[in-house]
Amino acid sequence: MRVMAQMSMVMNLDKCIGCHTCSVTCKQAWTNRSGTEYIWFNNVETRPGQGYPRGYEDQEKWKGGWELTSSGRLTPKAGGRVKKLLQLFSNPRLPGIEDYYEPWTYEYDNLLNAPAQQENIPTAPPKSLITGERTQIQWSGNWDDDLGGTYLHKDKDPMLKGIEDKVQFEFDQTFMFYLPRICEHCLNPTCVASCPSGAIYKREEDGIVLVDQDGCRGWRMCITGCPYKKIYFNHRTGKAEKCTFCYPRIEQGEPTVCAETCVGRLRYIGLVLYDADRVTEAASTRDEKELYRAQRDIILDPHDPEVIAGAKAAGIPHDWLLAAQKSPTYKLIKDYEVALPLHPEYRTMPMVWYIPPLSPVVDVVRDTGYDAEDAENLFAAIDALRIPVEYLANLFTAGDVPTVERVLYRMAAMRSYMRDINLGNEPREGIANAVGMDGETMQEMYRLLAIAKYEDRYVIPVGHHESAHDLEGVGTDCPLNAPGGPGMSMSLPEESLGMSGPGYATKRQQNGPDRPEGVRINLLNWDGRGRPDGLFPEPATGGA
Repeated sequence: MRVMAQMSMVMNLDKCIGCHTCSVTCKQAWTNRSGTEYIWFNNVETRPGQGYPRGYEDQEKWKGGWELTSSGRLTPKAGGRVKKLLQLFSNPRLPGIEDYYEPWTYEYDNLLNAPAQQENIPTAPPKSLITGERTQIQWSGNWDDDLGGTYLHKDKDPMLKGIEDKVQFEFDQTFMFYLPRICEHCLNPTCVASCPSGAIYKREEDGIVLVDQDGCRGWRMCITGCPYKKIYFNHRTGKAEKCTFCYPRIEQGEPTVCAETCVGRLRYIGLVLYDADRVTEAASTRDEKELYRAQRDIILDPHDPEVIAGAKAAGIPHDWLLAAQKSPTYKLIKDYEVALPLHPEYRTMPMVWYIPPLSPVVDVVRDTGYDAEDAENLFAAIDALRIPVEYLANLFTAGDVPTVERVLYRMAAMRSYMRDINLGNEPREGIANAVGMDGETMQEMYRLLAIAKYEDRYVIPVGHHESAHDLEGVGTDCPLNAPGGPGMSMSLPEESLGMSGPGYATKRQQNGPDRPEGVRINLLNWDGRGRPDGLFPEPATGGA
């Protein structure tokens, strides 16, 4: 047994209101620079919907994640080393800008500087932040919000395959819920295995997956390998970028920006211990429906004396061990068993977990005229959820419906059990026993899910610099501010947003008037402004 530590997150989807505060604050903190306009480390998807980038869950198309060979070995779906070498300069499995969206701004000068006139009202047409030319908006990172594009594209959600008869796309019968997404910081990340230059790595001390900006060569194999499509390419720097789990904050014992600013308080962050020697074995489980249990089983009990001894032998500090024992994510994953991983069938062992939503069941019961909080009524209504259990199973358990039902039963039992207590009635132990729990444990779960304080939701040990002197973000050598790195400083609006046009020249510009003669513009040295000759194909003109 080789004990390692892993930072993890659990999101309670019952509490997400789709306000996108997490997305906006993450955007402001990490991707507010030129070249990152289309990049969302955190995004909130409406389900059903195509997601971002659209259709990212269709691995028959994108070939992300791992697959099991006939001999039982794991191999990336996109191919091994030989295939990657052959495709090094032309990777065919990449989402195009149309799968994300072409970022835009508006020609505000038309409004701000228009002369006074009576006949014509000035407008601000959209303008591409990539080419600087006027564009027609056809898609965005939030196009499906609140079912906005669902009725037009209802057949394009991969999670609806096989359950179309259970989903009625009528306004009075449809359903929706919100799914916040960040990088999964997997135990078995395909992006790390896919990188030809070894620039993506998983930190040994806390399991956070990062990109070495100095080592990245822009091959973009990591984008193909990641089945969640949470790695992006910055065309300005020629580097890959991804969610960093806000590691400078984590190292100081503070939660991620998305968690800190979450309006619904639905995110929980904690440390878990796992057996690193069993990761490959768990990811190689034959039956996809057993992958969730296999992943849960390699998460170790931090109170077990053998695990404690293994953690000390591995050099895990004592205060980190205490944090693992108090971890809210461990309780939700292992003790209460209500948190589920997103798409375990990708075999990456994701470490961002979700509690599936239950809210619509109360409306279903209430509309029938029965007591909407009574345990028997709630249990009976699980099968009648407006959100089909099969849809949730396709998301969280590789189609294993009974596991999702068990989680929903526990959530429903907690509501009914606590309703009796809050009304001053005698609690009914039978409700807790019916879902394999006791009353005391159910009350503890309620306190954590409903009324937990800040220090209960975020149990994050401070980084030990003496044992991890090369942690990113320590001191003044933060790679985010290094030359050529992503950079955290804001430039002037007209420069950072690409609004200045192709004639705007700076010292850093390679495609402006001061470009040295003979220098060819490509994605690695393009500054993101204008439309340099030879970079984009010329539009067809005239007839055949």
